[in-house]
Amino acid sequence: MYNVRDNVQASLGHFRMENYWFRYSNFVPRLFNWCIELGFEPGKIMPSRAFCSDESQGYPVILLAKHFGIFPFNHGQVGGIMACDRHGPHAHHGKDLVIVHSSHVGYDPETMTFGSYRRIQTANHRCSSNCGKIHATLEWYLREYEFASQNIFVDMRADHCRLTLDNQYLSRSRERSLVLHLEKMVEHQHDGEMLPIAMQSTSRTFMATTTFFQHMRWFFNAGSGKQPIGDALLPEYFTYHTSLREDTDGSRQLEQNLIGAMPWIVTSSEPMLTAAQANTQAEFDRAYRSISQDKAYRGRNLLYIAGLHVDISPSPEQAFVLTKFIPWAAFVQLKNGERYVLEQEALFARLQACNTDNPQQLGLDAAIQMMEDEEEIHLHLPY
Repeated sequence: MYNVRDNVQASLGHFRMENYWFRYSNFVPRLFNWCIELGFEPGKIMPSRAFCSDESQGYPVILLAKHFGIFPFNHGQVGGIMACDRHGPHAHHGKDLVIVHSSHVGYDPETMTFGSYRRIQTANHRCSSNCGKIHATLEWYLREYEFASQNIFVDMRADHCRLTLDNQYLSRSRERSLVLHLEKMVEHQHDGEMLPIAMQSTSRTFMATTTFFQHMRWFFNAGSGKQPIGDALLPEYFTYHTSLREDTDGSRQLEQNLIGAMPWIVTSSEPMLTAAQANTQAEFDRAYRSISQDKAYRGRNLLYIAGLHVDISPSPEQAFVLTKFIPWAAFVQLKNGERYVLEQEALFARLQACNTDNPQQLGLDAAIQMMEDEEEIHLHLPY
């Protein structure tokens, strides 16, 4: 999705969050009532969830079961990736079909930061990364960026800038690395060569381009000497080189979704949040194409909606996480042949217009008690 580098920031910026969220207890009945308005038949709707396997995603699953009257089918893989090979079984299990996909990120209301979640089942209510798969995927990229920000040096002068680069950023032999856009940073000769003005044992010093010099004047004062570039190493100056060709089972789909946006993720003030947003966007783009072309869904009523789960850490007194849903996009397909995509603003308005009252919701306690009160059924096993 993020194959046009200059458009990545614009794409991420289109994911609006503030005042675009629903409490999950409001979102699911709105979703159900929208389905009814679209002509879906109550009691014949098979929901499916494409969530991470994290326990923090359990509350949304319970609410989907409560309002749709059936435990949802599972389209989800770790990291909020959709298993696109499960469309056929999902379509086989219901007359009308709903898929809710979401990446997720934790939120600590005490520190007002994203990316961690309080695990109330641990001995000391320990906070840990959330989503753990996203955190594990980002670790190497964040380390590489931190090293680069401390090992690239800017020496600002009155009329020019000198740039000292660790030798690894001048080599193309590393199989996995942070790669600088040297054409934007270092002055090249007419023949394309970069000639160092000084050589050290582990680095080289170059004359910076005029554009880079002008840009760095916002961050560094002339005469301050050689300083690490730090946060001034902006996404426009680097990318990452890595090989995902060995991904034959889909286990690195999350990394594939994020790699194009990674420079913006690692430089974000909230990398876990930005990564979850990027994954939601990329995964909707990928899964929409799979769902809209799958033969199993042809001629059926189908609603596919994607968004972001924000998992607000529960207090020790709370049984479940307080989850907010931020919608991103939806694909609607009706059995009469009508098909369309709703973008975020229109999707939010459509959900907001739906009623939060669902008289057909299932009373879970009563349903469980009914099963408890049923007469015992003996299993007649083969001899």
